[in-house]
Parts: sequence; structure tokens; C-alpha cells
Amino acid sequence: MTPMKFDSAAIGEQQARHQREEFTGALRALLMTPLMTPAQGGFAAVRRHADALREWFVREAGWPLHIERDAARLYKRPADLDDATRGLPGYERRRYVLLCLACAALERADPQITLRVLGDRLLALAADPDLAALGFTFTLQAQHERRELVAVCKTLLELGVLQRVAGDEEGFVRGGAEGSDALHDALYDVQRRLLAGVLAASRGPSTWPADEAPATLEARLAALVAEHVPDSDEGRRTALRHHLARRLLDDPVIYFDRLDAELRAYFMNQRGTMAARLCEATGLVAEQRAEGLALADEDGELTDVAMPAEGTEAHVTLLVAEFLTARTATSVSEAEVAAFIASARQRFGSFWRKSAREAGSEHELAATALARLQRLQLVMRDGTQVRTLPALARFAVGEAEIKPAAPATTGNLFD
Repeated sequence: MTPMKFDSAAIGEQQARHQREEFTGALRALLMTPLMTPAQGGFAAVRRHADALREWFVREAGWPLHIERDAARLYKRPADLDDATRGLPGYERRRYVLLCLACAALERADPQITLRVLGDRLLALAADPDLAALGFTFTLQAQHERRELVAVCKTLLELGVLQRVAGDEEGFVRGGAEGSDALHDALYDVQRRLLAGVLAASRGPSTWPADEAPATLEARLAALVAEHVPDSDEGRRTALRHHLARRLLDDPVIYFDRLDAELRAYFMNQRGTMAARLCEATGLVAEQRAEGLALADEDGELTDVAMPAEGTEAHVTLLVAEFLTARTATSVSEAEVAAFIASARQRFGSFWRKSAREAGSEHELAATALARLQRLQLVMRDGTQVRTLPALARFAVGEAEIKPAAPATTGNLFD
């Protein structure tokens, strides 16, 4: 091979490797941020690989991907609708109601809106008798209600639905207490294209006639993500594969005993092939156990709850995980976990923040640690009892093995 041919081949291989790495980065960016704007890292790569990404997500998970000049939306639809650990950080039922009302108010708003006007329109929507009948009230009179509105606005800012032009949200929160709230406000641009992509449902909830709308919460959730499945063997196999791929990409682990008979039979036969294909594209690493399969991210980027991680809560969670691995045969009470943290404080408390070193803090730390482990599907909680799940074994720490020191060398550095 002549030098010129060798150089051309090396350059071609390097370009191909760069393309694969960029595709993987764009795919991972969409998995973490399904609603992307040009302000987010990876958006340019997403646009460059638009066709390949659309094909991959539809083939592997059945998720549609829309990419335009100023936005990209991966319509991720969860496979497990019963997982209550999902959702926006800090959000509970009331805040989700406020987020929905804010989106409804913005849908009818001008291209620019102030925080105060948004609050006034949200008040009008919150006065709906149906919401009042469910016990929902919102007046914006108290400071905590102003803070709730600001929290919702910050979520919409992070999503790119709102873009701040001027003003300060924190001043709006404090303004009412100071009696000069008229001086504090914020002005936003409303990005309607992104607003339209917030809801990743297969059918909009407003498309049902009032007398045909699903009645219960479970029925509404199922109806929002219901998809057509062709009445054929191939169609049913594709639906099973998409369901499992969604769980592998979205959940920390899949346990066989949590699947119904049809899913379990398919997964038992196909898990190796599926894992290899998904890992090749995403850069994840498959961990197969007798109880199930997990796709782990060694970089800790593709997760909402990294473990291990920095900080007092993360350190306590790791200690609790090790504590629980020695008690897989029986359930443990939350009081026992708190007692363990209190004892661990004597040994590790110097590394913790000041408030975590105070007596009595172990109960809050235990609740936080167990909530993190539950989100990672490493434990199950039944009331005050905690039961470990098989994947927790990856955090077991064995006894330290002390090896004899190697004989000292007598040579110099150049031997």
C-alpha cells in the first residue's frame, strides 16, 4: 500500500469513527432532553444526524422524532405507567395542575407576556368550578403561591417555552410581602412551537367529547399513550419489542417477575440481541442477571439520579445501599435504616454537611436515601418496610483483601 492510500484509508476510518461517536452523542442528548432547542448542547449534532436518528428511534422504540430548524422533539412515551417515581423534580399533583393551567394560558396569549399577566390568566382558569369541586384553590395572595407560579415559569424557561426578555421572578415573589408588588415583574417571549411539543401524547386530551372522555386517572393515562397495534404476529412482536426497548432505555433495570407472561417469554429469548443493539447505539453497558437485565451508563450521564455521586445525600445513599445488601433475606424498617445512619454519622459525619451532623437528621436522610434507591429500582417500600431488589447487589462491598507487599526493588530507575 502506498503512503497516499494508507493516509486516505486512515482518514476515512477516522471520519467514520467521528460520525459514529457524534451519532451516539446526539442520541444520548435526545434521551436526556427530549425537547431540545438550539441553546442546548448537542442540538447541532441532532440536526446533522436527523434522518438516522428518526429511523433509529422509530425502529427500536417506536418513538416519533420531529426535528426542525429551531426545535427537536422526541415523543418518548413511557412503557410503565404505574411508576410513581417519574416526573419533574419537586413536582407533586398541585404543581402539575398549575403547569397545565399555565400552558393553557400561554396557548391563548400574545407572543410576549408578563409574569403578572400570566398569573392573572392562570387565576381565571383556576376558578373553574370543576377544579374547585376537587378542592383545588389558587389565589396568588400568599407568597408560597407566588413561589409556585415562579417555579412553573422556571420549568417553562428550562424547556425553552418561555424566554426571559427582562425582569426578575424572585422580585415578584418578594414584592407582595413588601407591599410594592407593582414594581416587580418579568417579561417573556412565548415560543409556541415548543409549547405545542410539551405534551408527548399520542392523542390530545381535548380531542375526546365530554361524554366519552376516560373517567379515571389510570384510564386517562392509558388513553393518552394508546397506539395502534396491527392485528398480526409481526405487529404484536414489534409492539412487544418497542415496549421492552422503552423500558430498557428509560428504566434502570427490568426484572423478569415484573413482566406479564407474554413479555417475559419474548424478553427471555431476545434480551441478548436487544441489549447488544441498544448498547451499540447508545454507549450503554448491559448487565445480565438471573433476575433481569439493566443497561448501565458508566459515565453517569443518562440518569436523573446518579449513583455514586457527590454530596451528603449521595454518600448516605451509598452507605445505605451497602447496609441493605447484607439484609436481602428479610425486609428492613425505615427506623432501622435511620438508626444505621445515626451510627454511621460517628464514622463519616466529618464528610457531611453541618445540618446532617446534627442529632435527629437521620430520619430525613433515611427518607431521602430510600427515595433515591426506589427511583433506581433497587428497593421496594411497603409502608415503613423496605425490601431489597436483586440489582442492589452491584453495590455490595466484600471484605477487603490484604495482599503481602511485593519485595522491595533495589535497582535504579534505569534498570
